[in-house]
Amino acid sequence: MSDSVIRAFAAWGADPGPGVDDAGIRHHAKRAVVDWYAALVPGAVESPATLMEVALAEDLDRGRATLALGRPASTRTAALINGTAAHTVEVDDIFKDAIYHPGAPTIAAALAVAQESAASAHDFLRAVIVGYEISTRIGAVLGRAHYRYWHNTGTVGAFGAAAAAAALYRLPAERFAHALATVATFAAGLQQAFRQDSMSKPLHAGRAAEAGILAAQLAREGVTGSSDVLDGEAGMGRAMSENADWSGAAATLGRDFHIARMTFKNHACCGHTFAPIDGALALAREMGIGADDIARISIATYAPALAVAGERSPSSAAEARFSLPFVVATALLHSSVRLAAFSPARLGDARIRALMERIDLDIDAQADARFPGQRSARVRIDTRDGRRGEYFQPHRKGDPELPLSDEDLSAKFRELAGPVLGEGAAAGLLAQLWALDAGVALPTLRNVPTA
Repeated sequence: MSDSVIRAFAAWGADPGPGVDDAGIRHHAKRAVVDWYAALVPGAVESPATLMEVALAEDLDRGRATLALGRPASTRTAALINGTAAHTVEVDDIFKDAIYHPGAPTIAAALAVAQESAASAHDFLRAVIVGYEISTRIGAVLGRAHYRYWHNTGTVGAFGAAAAAAALYRLPAERFAHALATVATFAAGLQQAFRQDSMSKPLHAGRAAEAGILAAQLAREGVTGSSDVLDGEAGMGRAMSENADWSGAAATLGRDFHIARMTFKNHACCGHTFAPIDGALALAREMGIGADDIARISIATYAPALAVAGERSPSSAAEARFSLPFVVATALLHSSVRLAAFSPARLGDARIRALMERIDLDIDAQADARFPGQRSARVRIDTRDGRRGEYFQPHRKGDPELPLSDEDLSAKFRELAGPVLGEGAAAGLLAQLWALDAGVALPTLRNVPTA
């Protein structure tokens, strides 16, 4: 293979150096895994994951990997279903500079391969870090232009999964590079798939996880790929982005760890809605008002937020998660946007619908110019008694600038996983996840005590 950015990524991925073993970086990896499980467990009992278990029954109840609730599965099928489940209820992590949810595909692939190969918790975490570091850099280069039509979690996520799998299979640099080169040709996921009610969006994450493992398995056996598939004249940068500059993409590997700068979601909906939600709640508190006091709300934010989450009349939970008016109205009426926000009762709530009609959406030029590195919003509220308040929300709660603490992540896990697993099993699994780097076994409900 000739020199290329893929070769640089692979050289580091095959031998990432001591930085991946730094205690602080590994703790960030554990935070990502805790958050991934918080998204995985509730998604595992929802469609499309439940339907996938029916469709893919011939690949279940055998194999060394497991689904979220412990059912045995073949490696790639476990990654496919778990990756899908982890992206279903819209609470999975974000690397904002790449407009990308790395956990759903990367950790799904890493866990399935680690279970298949009986890897240690140490090697599992190392693979997660490698997958995050390589894929987030690819996503950052592809940038906003890629996000116009493509769903980065499907496209970029394939590289996270391939890198994590290649690390666990201990592929040498040459074959690691072929895994990345091959998975580039599998990368897919169109934004149009979630501009209306459908189950396609979470499938993108699952398919990326499955594709990454397949690419690594093929490379392990000698299947080759094109080393310039990212930066070549007809490569991914040209075909799926604009002016993609790969020259420094791998320069900071091993020194600047992106996994230490993750956004962990504080609301159960599209991340583009978070700054408006946080700003509206903060302004309502500041003005000392309730939802019934509001005559009009004006929200101005970056353009992709309106393109992706501008649905004005959601008729399903999937559409409501991508409706700025719905989630802002829900937050103002119920103080939060959790899974209960998308129940049939809430979807038909007349008070929510009435408040939605009083919400205006617009693009804020400054917020748009700062996207994707900063996710901000301006909120204005006019009250029925003639008052006006304005508030600028510079970041989202959960962003690296306003991070969730370890206890916040634990509370999120308990809230989301507890109703599915039961409080005892959820507590046992959570304890195991936080102890991953202490030599415990890989996480699975088959060996979790009910604390």
